Amino acid sequence: MIIVMKKGATKEDVHSVEERIREWGYSAHTIYGAERTVVGAVGVPEADKARYMESLEAMPCVEKVIAILRPYKFASREYHPEGTVVDVNGIPVGGKQVVIMAGPCTVETYEQTWESAVACHAAGATILRGGAYKPSTSPYSFQGHGEEGLKILRDVADKLGMRVVTEVMDPRNVELVCRYADILQIGTRNMQNYDLLREVGRVRTPVLLKRGMWARIEEWMQAAEYILVGGNPNVILCERGIRTFETHTRNTLDLSAVPAVKELSHLPIIVDPSQGTGKRSLVEAMSKAAIAAGADGLLIEVHPHPDQALKDGAQSLTCEGFCNLMRNLRPVVEAVGRTL
Repeated sequence: MIIVMKKGATKEDVHSVEERIREWGYSAHTIYGAERTVVGAVGVPEADKARYMESLEAMPCVEKVIAILRPYKFASREYHPEGTVVDVNGIPVGGKQVVIMAGPCTVETYEQTWESAVACHAAGATILRGGAYKPSTSPYSFQGHGEEGLKILRDVADKLGMRVVTEVMDPRNVELVCRYADILQIGTRNMQNYDLLREVGRVRTPVLLKRGMWARIEEWMQAAEYILVGGNPNVILCERGIRTFETHTRNTLDLSAVPAVKELSHLPIIVDPSQGTGKRSLVEAMSKAAIAAGADGLLIEVHPHPDQALKDGAQSLTCEGFCNLMRNLRPVVEAVGRTL
């Protein structure tokens, strides 16, 4: 259940609520918001909940108590009604600004990464994406450069004043990737890798959690719950398309998930139209639609020479194509009352 404190409640008031719910066997998770403080309580059998709710509501410092019946507590909108803004080293994700994360699918060479990043930064992207570790269906496909790729991303981003988002695949590599990345990406194949989710929950580096290609929204929310329960509140969700019977596109980009997540959760959500369609020609249209649906940002693949890309060239924009996309996005962003 969620205990919403009255406006002006002191730290002593919050402490008294935390102490009481701990006496009943709950664990307490407190969020200090700009307007209200909220205490999340998890762990007591449902049979006792009504009695405990009445007791808490009788406290003069408590405004209301909300029972949460969903299988995820800390990811729910009730836990943080104001919504969460994730701070990525000075760049807010989830606020009024639409954040653009762009760059190559895979770090191939320093020159390729630099050329992509320069074009993306000049057009307005603030976060550089790129894969140092690459999950591949085939064991014979390019698997990435590992730490050398991380070094390239960090060096390029620092020279341009950008942040870095890159994928981590192995719990044993979380500490290493944290040295170079500003956002840890959990890919679609690892959405239910619970050991990895627990590990990124132990750090404070923001996590970009992609929806599994097979996952229902509730399963996606429960995956986020693993990270939040672990103690890391900095979770960003990413809709990247799901697998359906349609074969014209690589995936079916479920843009209805954006407003649905906004109703269900306080976490920011971005959209990946590159993976979501697998077709360069569809990226701009789906980017516009994602912003109109309420997405807090976009994750876009850009390569200076897509025809020479080691991976996913068919869905990567050229540098010129990305500049055109950013120019054409601005009217849509302004129409929904946001900034780019």
